[in-house]
Amino acid sequence: MSNFERYLTLWVALCIAAGVALGSVAPGAFHAIGAIEIAKVNLPVAALIWLMIVPMLLKIDFSALGQVRRHWRGVGVTLFINWAVKPFSMAALGWLFIGYLFRLLLPAAEIESYIAGLILLAAAPCTAMVFVWSNLVRGEPHFTLSQVALNDVIMVFAFAPIVGLLLGLSAITVPWDTLVLSVALYIVIPVIAAQIARRWILASGGAAALTRLLASLQPASLAALLATLVLLFGFQGEQILAQPLVIALLAVPILIQVYFNAGLAYLLNRAVGEQHCVAGPSALIGASNFFELAVAAAISLFGFNSGAALATVVGVLIEVPVMLSVVQIVNASRGWYERGLSGAAAPAAETRRLV
Repeated sequence: MSNFERYLTLWVALCIAAGVALGSVAPGAFHAIGAIEIAKVNLPVAALIWLMIVPMLLKIDFSALGQVRRHWRGVGVTLFINWAVKPFSMAALGWLFIGYLFRLLLPAAEIESYIAGLILLAAAPCTAMVFVWSNLVRGEPHFTLSQVALNDVIMVFAFAPIVGLLLGLSAITVPWDTLVLSVALYIVIPVIAAQIARRWILASGGAAALTRLLASLQPASLAALLATLVLLFGFQGEQILAQPLVIALLAVPILIQVYFNAGLAYLLNRAVGEQHCVAGPSALIGASNFFELAVAAAISLFGFNSGAALATVVGVLIEVPVMLSVVQIVNASRGWYERGLSGAAAPAAETRRLV
């Protein structure tokens, strides 16, 4: 680990502070950058996410995707967390904290809208950033890609019914343009581009050339992660300074939900004897949210200035720093995790991952 990676937490804190400061000092510049979007997908952020996920996607060998069958337990755990636990646990936490414990501290007219935003945030698993988190915990790349693709298919059919059930709405307006564009931008196009680049590099320079390229891309990937933080916090710098208490209170159930679902997925994978290279990304996929879809759905259903939209934006703001903390926990507990596996061969099998 380089010195830059060792002090990543410090760089994250500095980028958050810089983003808030720049967003409040030069809001016009960030508004202009924020306006560069299609179907609520911000293109500058999308470009940075591309740079972040390239190292992960270059590791994927499609001829080895069949090996994912060995990790059916991890797939089952992740699906259970994403679709049977997360939306409902977020609804319960929203009702408890926003609807009851914090009710007197929040605008009464926005209580139900805040809760709706939290539910929208949790109803769809993340599509793009999980590749970054998986890479940081040395996750099995084929499992991560397969799990994200499977979640996207389920999301097409399950997002509206789950949100409708929890919000009590008979008809949910799903922002299909955001959903389709996000899947295309964050999965289809980068996966195809990465596979073309991978084959060309292996054909011209072999595995050694691919290894060198991945090593050189890692600093750029982390720099893109930090630049994303500056942009996300810069976009909302004025909001953060204008409504710090509301944002802090909305963050409480989101934080609990992230750690609860990540911890539950991690422990369930350990209980069923899944390898750490699968348990790590499983926990991170189980905890992260598809914030582009959540924000678009909140604006479509409740309006741009609604409490629901603000609640989803809070999810955007805390996504990166909170998920980085989960990454640190997963990495730090690796030894503990592997000591508890039922099969002695499980940790050894983890080393059989393709570059």
